[in-house]
Amino acid sequence: MNERKTPPKGVTGAAAATADRSMPEAQSGSAALPQEALEIAAGYAFGGPALDLGALLWDGVCLPDAQVRIPLPMLNRHGLVAGATGTGKTKTLQLIAEQLSAQGVPVFLADIKGDVSGISAPGARNEKLQARAAEVHQQWEATGFPAEFYALGGIGHGIPVRATVTSFGPLLLSKVLQLNRTQEQSLGLIFHYADQKGLELVDLKDLRAVVAFLTSDEGKGELKNIGGLSTATAGVILRSLTAFEAEGMADFFGEPEFDTAELLRTADDGRGLVSVLELAAVQDRPRLFSTFLMWLLADLFHDLPEVGDVDRPKLVFFFDEAHLLFNGASKAFLDSLTQTVRLIRSKGVGVFFVTQTAKDVPADVLAQLGNRVQHALRAFTPDDQKALKATVKTFPDSAYDLEELLTGLGTGEAVVTVLSEKGAPTPVAATRLRAPESLMGPVDAGALDSAVRSSSLYGRYAQAVDRESAYEKLDSRGDSRGAKGPDEMKTPPRSHEEEPSVVEQVVGSGMFKSLARSLGTQIGREITRSVFGTARRRR
Repeated sequence: MNERKTPPKGVTGAAAATADRSMPEAQSGSAALPQEALEIAAGYAFGGPALDLGALLWDGVCLPDAQVRIPLPMLNRHGLVAGATGTGKTKTLQLIAEQLSAQGVPVFLADIKGDVSGISAPGARNEKLQARAAEVHQQWEATGFPAEFYALGGIGHGIPVRATVTSFGPLLLSKVLQLNRTQEQSLGLIFHYADQKGLELVDLKDLRAVVAFLTSDEGKGELKNIGGLSTATAGVILRSLTAFEAEGMADFFGEPEFDTAELLRTADDGRGLVSVLELAAVQDRPRLFSTFLMWLLADLFHDLPEVGDVDRPKLVFFFDEAHLLFNGASKAFLDSLTQTVRLIRSKGVGVFFVTQTAKDVPADVLAQLGNRVQHALRAFTPDDQKALKATVKTFPDSAYDLEELLTGLGTGEAVVTVLSEKGAPTPVAATRLRAPESLMGPVDAGALDSAVRSSSLYGRYAQAVDRESAYEKLDSRGDSRGAKGPDEMKTPPRSHEEEPSVVEQVVGSGMFKSLARSLGTQIGREITRSVFGTARRRR
């Protein structure tokens, strides 16, 4: 399958067309190919492994010998898939994910509407599909791809994905709780206090217990020692947590915590595993799932080593409904997100944001998205017109009238520009996209449940665990053993595998703690946090 997906090295049809200045055969007949179209076709004549997106469109004519492609090594340079509802964004994701999997690259897909699960099953041939394949010179073959299915907190069809509150961190949690800047900073102080006192924040009731303790008569002394945290602000945070938990959000936090390294696996046949996070059951909680996606990305960033430029990505991560992540975000959140996206490329991870318009993505993030697939936009209102003009300005100069083109594209057509093998932007190309080879729609719920339960990961993550953590430690203060303050509480002894290293023993003094935190080393009970405030216990 990899041989079929990866065109051979050498001169392609597009390059040959450029050399003799003649037009490839098009279904509507032959004519001299304009110079502008020849230059566009030449821009996509890559010699190395690449993903095939479709065929060039010029003056409404599909030119099947002029293939529009993305070089495989450039997929970790991030991208944007945008377009109005119903223009084919989901099928574009499916098309790209299939070809990445076929070339041994793992893929992560967020399935908001519940219709991406079909990637695991062969597609169904029909007349419309055959016509599209013939039109773009695609050798279509019904193919299913290896997939794992996940669900946030186990709500829906999928292996449960949970995060501990400690790992999630204060910055992402503030986004979910819709806290303002002052409250966000105060929550960070509470996390720091819990870290210092050995009060593990595994689930929401742990964090609620710590905040409740700090606002109680017994804990007011402790609160005074946390600089900048007022009783009123702590009370607001406690009420937000209580309301959040009452809305049924507790299932998403706890143990066993999902290990994001699971997303980096390949199947036995060498194809990349497609990890599908089923979100249809929680699509009414957009702020939660968009922030959880950011946690997955931040956790990967925290764990992966630097690899620099690679011949193929370690993982390509598709961030659907990306505008939800940016709406109402604090400056600290956006700064951390921008830094994570900028740096994770050197760890071999590519990120594609999926949204309606480029205007949904902050400029600092958009500047890092070198691969662009823009589906049709609608311009029915003044706001639509403004978004259209803003989108056009984000593209390089082109031979097209983009304002007119973007409002006239059909379903399954898009404007494309990517990074070439040398890292330079390719010419803007109107493209008729290929059809996915897997099922374009959801698989049967019974088949989905069967796939989930037969997974080797199901036994590892299916059953929630509630061990002793902050809630239990604070709750035990008044038991028969006598009251204990946080400083007197001892964390359970480490297992044999978690014995402190020599470095930890040597640099355990206070003068080394600040430096050690910046180096990512856990010392004593202080938890080191990443640029996003996330933390990961050693496994």
